Formats: sequence, structure tokens, C-alpha cells
Amino acid sequence: MNSEFADLSKLTPKLQRLGEDLDRYLRFEHDDALRHEQDWKPLLEQALPQQGVGMDQLLTEIGKILVPNGSAIPRPGCTSFITTGASNTGILATLAAMVASPQRIGLNAFSQLEEISLNWLVQLFGLSPVMKGVYSSGGSVANLIALGAARQFAYEQVGEDPSEHGLTRAGRIFTTASCHRTVHRAAAVLGLGRTSVCTIESDEAGRMNVDHLMQQIQISQESASQTSPVNVAIVANAGTTATGAIDPIAAIAEVARAHSIWLHVDGAYGLPGILDPNVAAQYHGIEHADSVIVDPHKWLGAPVGIGAAFVRDRALLHRAFTQGASDYLEGTFSDSGMEHTLDSMGIPFHDFSVELSAPARGAVVWALLREIGVEGMRARVCRHNQMARHCADLVKAHPRLELLQEPTLSICCFRYVHPEWHNLNELNRSIHHQLLLNNVNLPSTALINDQLALRPCFVGARTNWEQVEDLVREVVQVGDSLTKISVSG
Repeated sequence: MNSEFADLSKLTPKLQRLGEDLDRYLRFEHDDALRHEQDWKPLLEQALPQQGVGMDQLLTEIGKILVPNGSAIPRPGCTSFITTGASNTGILATLAAMVASPQRIGLNAFSQLEEISLNWLVQLFGLSPVMKGVYSSGGSVANLIALGAARQFAYEQVGEDPSEHGLTRAGRIFTTASCHRTVHRAAAVLGLGRTSVCTIESDEAGRMNVDHLMQQIQISQESASQTSPVNVAIVANAGTTATGAIDPIAAIAEVARAHSIWLHVDGAYGLPGILDPNVAAQYHGIEHADSVIVDPHKWLGAPVGIGAAFVRDRALLHRAFTQGASDYLEGTFSDSGMEHTLDSMGIPFHDFSVELSAPARGAVVWALLREIGVEGMRARVCRHNQMARHCADLVKAHPRLELLQEPTLSICCFRYVHPEWHNLNELNRSIHHQLLLNNVNLPSTALINDQLALRPCFVGARTNWEQVEDLVREVVQVGDSLTKISVSG
């Protein structure tokens, strides 16, 4: 038999080998990949192979070269990024979908889970029951999709169809400086331009100043004419990336309704925080949003590549993003007399977003929620939020640490301080670099009122209580070491 087809015959022994290598990786006993770059990089930088090495040798190379020298992101102590290592359930469900349903088309069980799981997310997060969603590759595209619906709605109100004829007038989006920069990128891609984003002032906690929002809208309305910019959307944050701040959504929703402006809530990271009774009240008003996004590949533990956008009227998405008729697709599918899984494409998700080909992401979200349920997800969110608060308490109790902002969700921003050190930003940057070299506790940094903070975000499914005290302990140890060396020198 041709070796190519022999390698496709059975997965079981191959998965067994790969599983053993991945289990070894998940013990996190290996060094950071960059420390051994001279060993593995030459093994990868080879000429294009003219003859294949076969599956057995390939699996050996994956297990011996790739896996041990992978990313540090899945480590329990890696609190740098809100995107984390996937849970085992997310990994297994993704693999099952990749093999058994490589695209989200047709009438099979996996495709059925696209809509079911989206509806589950609406219920899980207390969104308006009329909300309908579509999966995407992450928050970047989810924001693009949601704001695409907002653009379609806003311009239709003034008698224009931007997706069909393009923009004849400028647009305006209102949000704070703390919004994710994907909002600006979405504005650029949608033809509105990055300068269409009007920055609204924030309070000391990073939350939108509603009075300033009303002032800016009032100014735009006073100068309104047939050629003036169209008010496209207000973007509220349900958990900013830097600090986890939640904008006053209820008050913003009142402003949006009063002025007939689309309200979009970016909850890519923070929307699951609504499950925590200690902060749930801060999400009041989200039921009035016209669009909401969330990334299951963050707090829910899915593999990277799963975002979700929800809108009140999915027909707007169809008008904004439909690709139109395709010669090679027309006539292929039928909506009547269906007797085969490929008689229909099913729900036209491909016309609700910018992707035609897309994996069966719903099966992954379905599996994650089936495994631990609402209560299990609530327990995870509450645990991570409590970890941030515990971190803040440890910081406040230590004389050489300073809390820069009280945690709202699972992010804690603090820094090391020293009475003889004038440039604390540079000192904490050095501490952060040393933490990375130590390869155990790996937070990121954030600027809080021009002060550099160490910023752990407790969101990984494998991250637990031990990482909190260990991180604070290591920050103090590294800070003490650096300041003694420098002062004595």
C-alpha cells in the first residue's frame, strides 16, 4: 500500500504516542524553549524535503523537538495573557471536530451544536433572549462582526446601504482609551477609519465617564447635517484587558437608547465575570445591548481560535457580510427533501461573518459546558476573581509592594517599591524580565496612570491558589535582590 495512505489508516497508536509526549509537557518540568534554541532550531531549519520521512519519524520529531520546546503560555504560573492553554476537554473536543466534521456546514451533529452552544452562551451570560450569535476566530473578528452590524444599522437609518454601495459619509464610534485596539482596527477595516473612534474620558478606575459621553454626543448632534458623521456605536467594556474594569453599562445603555445609538459591549475577556455574585451587579444593563462579544478561548478554557459575537437582529449580519451567490455553490444545496447531511449548508453562518470555511467551534463550547456545567464555570470564575483579591491583600500587607488598582475581576495590578529607587518603572520592568527568566511565575505588565504595574491575570483553567502566593513571594525576592545589588554597587 502507498505509504501516504498507510499513514491515514489508524489514529489510535499515533494518538497514544502523541498523548504521552503531551502529558510529559503538561508536567511543566522543561526549560523555556529559548534557552535551548541552539539545539532545536537547526533541526527545524532544513531544506524542503523531497522525500517524506514517514509518520513514525514525524511523530518522533514532534515529540522530541516540537512539544518540549513549545510555548510557556499553558504553564499554571503564566498569567501574562488572557488567552491561555486549553483545558483537556477543549483539546479533545477540538480533535474530535477536526476529524469528524472539518467544516461547520451540513446537517450533522457537530454543525447542530453551533446554534445550540451559542444559545447556551446567551443563557449563561444573561443576555437578551432575542440575541443570536456567530462564532469567529477570536475577539478581533468578533468585534469586527459586531461593529459591522452596527455600521449597517446606523447607515440604514439615514437611507444608505454601506455594505452594498460603500460609505458616502464618515462615521463615529464612542469608547474609552481603555478599549481594546481591535475596535480601532475594526473601524479601519469597515471603512470608518481609526480616527472615527472618539475617545471618552475614564475615571480613576478606568470606567467610562458617562457625563463626558453625553457631552460628546451632544456636540455631534448640534453639528448634525446631511454630510456630518453618522453616530455608529458606543462601545462599552465588560472587563478591560489591562485592568478588568467594567464600564457603567446600565447608564451607558440609557444614553444609547435616548439617542438611538447602537450599544456594543466588548466582553471578550470579562463577560464570564457576570457569573460571580460579587460583581454581577456591575453588568446590569447588558440585557439592553445591541451586540456583545465573548471569547470562549479565554475564561472558558477553549483552544485559541474561538470567539463569539451576538446581535439582536442577525439579519443585519446577513446584509453586512453576505458574500452573495457563488456559481460553484448554487444548485449544490437544497432546502427541501433533505436526505443527506450535505443536502444543505444548514444555518448560513458563512453569510453572518467574514469566514466561509470555518471549523466546528460550537462542539468545543458545548463540550466545555457539558463537562462542568454552569456551576463549574461559576466556580472557576469566582476562584480566579478571589485569587486576584487575595493577591491584592498580600500586596497591601507588604511594605515593599504597592497596589495600583483594586481588582474588579481576575486581574491584579501592583508594583515593587523601594525608598531609594527613583525610577520605579524601570525597576519593575527589570523585575518582570527576571521573572520571565526564572520561568515559573509569568505575569505581564500594564501602565496604570503612567506607573508600570506587574499584571497577573488569573484566568487559566490550570491556574490555582498556589500561583498567587508564589508570585508575590518571587516578586519580593527578585525586587530585594535587584535593589541590594544596585544600591551596594
